[in-house]
Amino acid sequence: MRHILTLLELTPAEIKRIFELSKELKDKLTEGIRDPVLPGRVQALLFERPSMRTRVSFETAMAHLGGSTLFLGQEVGWGKREAANDFAQVLGQYVDVIVCRTADHARLEELARFCTCPVINGLTNLAHPCQALADLYTLDEIHGPLEGKRLAYIGDANNVARSLAVACGKLGVEFAIASPAKYQFDRDFLESLTIAAPEVRVLQTADPSEAVRGAIGVYTDVWASMGQESESAERRKAFANYQVNTALMEQAPEGAVFLHCLPAHRGEEVTDEVIDGHYSAVLVQAANRLHVQKGLLAWLLHEVKE
Repeated sequence: MRHILTLLELTPAEIKRIFELSKELKDKLTEGIRDPVLPGRVQALLFERPSMRTRVSFETAMAHLGGSTLFLGQEVGWGKREAANDFAQVLGQYVDVIVCRTADHARLEELARFCTCPVINGLTNLAHPCQALADLYTLDEIHGPLEGKRLAYIGDANNVARSLAVACGKLGVEFAIASPAKYQFDRDFLESLTIAAPEVRVLQTADPSEAVRGAIGVYTDVWASMGQESESAERRKAFANYQVNTALMEQAPEGAVFLHCLPAHRGEEVTDEVIDGHYSAVLVQAANRLHVQKGLLAWLLHEVKE
């Protein structure tokens, strides 16, 4: 049974194959072809957190592939009405794949441990692997082969940053993250990353200018993620000098693009001038959530399972 929980479980070759399928399916869609490679398959979206891009892109992806989707919210009583192992084993018999979005990564791991179908992480406090896949696919579309290039990330070493670091490590991309020392990657994460991708190159710095130097992409995310609202004031103060603005983008090489997983807090981590300007690739990046998740589902349910 293959689960996609952090990207640590994927090989570089598997990520590249997912990208190949994503491109094939995207090109076909551009021609008006919706290739039904997963007819009759049923996807469950088990979501405990709000979502727009993840929910809509996964639902649309499965519809394009010929399958259907069940959205399961709080009413199914996950972790409340019955034991986790009972819930997982029963749900896994009804559907072909589960996309789970929850605040606690340990709950996702518990679900996967007992589930009899593949489980995909649709976001947890620890990781956001589907976002990172779409991000690296977008950079590959814009800049060509990624090996040996640099992606800069400005901000908190959160779930998105961790998944980006893993994806970069798998694909030979240097990951440069600029953040205050308190908000950088911890030693445990870096050790697990090095084990999974021995050739990984991670630069941690407190200087945004150093991070963007030589980068083909400059990425940021909100300073306070879901569940960190009580820390908002403290984080705004800590990250005041980490805004992605025109002055910072001008320090990156010509052709560097701006990326953001959205939703953005305009005027905080990024200015309107950058996110709406010629640097920005955020709309292409968001659109690629659909195409890469189609590639992921096709790979996981068509190639791997068969």
